[in-house]
Amino acid sequence: MVRELVGEGVVTEDGSLDSDGGRPRKLLHIVPGYRFAVGVDVGETRVRIGLFDLAMTELATADRLIDLRRHGPETVASRILAGLTTVLAKSAIASDAVLGVGVSVPGSVRRTENLGWDPVLLEKLLGRETGLPLHFDSHAGTTGRAELWFGSGRETPGTVVAWLGSDLGACLIPGGPTTHGTRPDGGEFGHTVLVAGGRPCRCGSKGCLEAYVGAEAILDRFREAGGTIPEDADLEPALAAIVHDDQGTGVLAETHRYLGAGLGGLINLLNPARVVLGGWAGLLLGERNLDAIRDAARRHSLKHAFATTTIDLCSLGPDAATRGAATLPLEHFLNG
Repeated sequence: MVRELVGEGVVTEDGSLDSDGGRPRKLLHIVPGYRFAVGVDVGETRVRIGLFDLAMTELATADRLIDLRRHGPETVASRILAGLTTVLAKSAIASDAVLGVGVSVPGSVRRTENLGWDPVLLEKLLGRETGLPLHFDSHAGTTGRAELWFGSGRETPGTVVAWLGSDLGACLIPGGPTTHGTRPDGGEFGHTVLVAGGRPCRCGSKGCLEAYVGAEAILDRFREAGGTIPEDADLEPALAAIVHDDQGTGVLAETHRYLGAGLGGLINLLNPARVVLGGWAGLLLGERNLDAIRDAARRHSLKHAFATTTIDLCSLGPDAATRGAATLPLEHFLNG
């Protein structure tokens, strides 16, 4: 394996280390510019496209505005293609030097509820226009990959990543490749039932966690409680305003309780060493209110399970999904 990588120019030998017995150990370094990978994060209000070398150094990024509540796969594909052209031009990289494109999408990669359309349509459009290998995963899955490769998952096996945006997902990092179910549809943390017969969820069920703590659900509950915010308000600034001041509605404290109950269920079920809260909405809620969320999780967890678990924010920030998506074509290449 190593000999093949050296022969192909993927890695290079760079000296050796003395050993206590046997032959000296050779030092190997990856050749960053051998090939490149692209990561795409399809968010609710923007797509972010990042170009990375084999050392996973980010070479260029491009953001394009979208609104997933209104835009279909054709518009999303055109924004991604424009961003791809931009990052390649910025870095003077030819498309034939790109291993592939990893794409992070809301919810499941094989279901339509979160997008309103089938992600397979996006895959077909991008494949036709780029000719590059495409690899899709959920926001939770790509954020979990980023934590495994670059974040807290490297030092803490048994980490659970909980991703919050309009949708919710979870990904377990057991110390190897990320696990979010035995099927591509696994990891639907947001569709565990919090309140039997409760608020309608866009999945068609009632009482799902997402119907209470997804970003759009928080805005809906805020309006129902008498808070004032326009119906067509952009999600991120609208949620940021509520986190700063919920106008006495009590929606913020209620959200902490609901989210804590959901995290408590994950802790009781999986007994993780660490829970990492990520996604743009998770980071917004956690940056100002992580102690309240931890306390709510404690009250909804078994005492011995919570005692061995920590709850922290994703160390890689809001761009974790883009970086994690870029590992998909790289992992496929290395696994051959």
